[in-house]
Amino acid sequence: MNTRSAISLLLLLAASVALAERPQAIERITLDDRAVTTVPVSTNRVTTISFPGPITAIDGFGFTLGGKSPGQFQLAHVPGSAFLSVRALAPRAATNFNIRWNNRTYVFELVQSETPVLALNLEAPRPVESVPLAPQLTPARLLGLLDEAKAFPLLRQQHPEAVVDATARTFGEHPPITDFNDFEIRLEEVFRFETEDTLVFHVILRNKSDREIRYLPGSFRGRIGDRVYYQSISDTPGVLPPKAESTVYFAITGSPDGGRNDLSLQNDFTILVTRLVPRPPPANPGANSLPVHPRLEQP
Repeated sequence: MNTRSAISLLLLLAASVALAERPQAIERITLDDRAVTTVPVSTNRVTTISFPGPITAIDGFGFTLGGKSPGQFQLAHVPGSAFLSVRALAPRAATNFNIRWNNRTYVFELVQSETPVLALNLEAPRPVESVPLAPQLTPARLLGLLDEAKAFPLLRQQHPEAVVDATARTFGEHPPITDFNDFEIRLEEVFRFETEDTLVFHVILRNKSDREIRYLPGSFRGRIGDRVYYQSISDTPGVLPPKAESTVYFAITGSPDGGRNDLSLQNDFTILVTRLVPRPPPANPGANSLPVHPRLEQP
């Protein structure tokens, strides 16, 4: 290869690299009212920005409409149309302008560039999938679900229409147990009521100690993985006598963010409750001692 051929090849390769690094002259993006869109424009080319529908308003600084008044950029727009055209009037010119479309404001940053975008075609934002909301259940209905869970075998046998959308899982001889040393929570059954998006838990609390244990009746919750679901109702006295067991039913409706939980009965459930632990008595009780109040302890 002679010297002239080598130089020609190098120039061709350099031109190819330069072309590969240049931005696309025609771009298509999705509108985002939470981000600033930068648009490179030229002094000797026109850039057209097209919206999905008619533009409502344009606000900006440093623009001239006919080129007669001072400005960094020349702008052309026909009221009611869905597009506008801009051109830089000076090197290194830069400004921003805001466009109202479909009741939202979109921000654009214009910068003078030797490699402009000649056509920017904007697409409407994709609709956000709506999350179904959890049903709003009255206290009476929640109590009714607890009663249906307690009588589930009888209802399924004698009145199946009453529990047509309900399912149950019984753990039998191998129930999940949450152990807190001096007491434990044993999960016996869990029921799902599909229409109400509610799970009802049947648990046994067992006090293994020689002293009474108290807990907040409204603090039952179920944990699945790293997510916690809080009770919507329970039927518990909040007291666990020494060396005794207590049957508790509580329900979880929806999810913590207000949507449906659609939880499967096949999940691994961990049952939690907030315990009330009395403070130890003072070392020297007397007439001047302060009253003792219970405190909360997260097991």
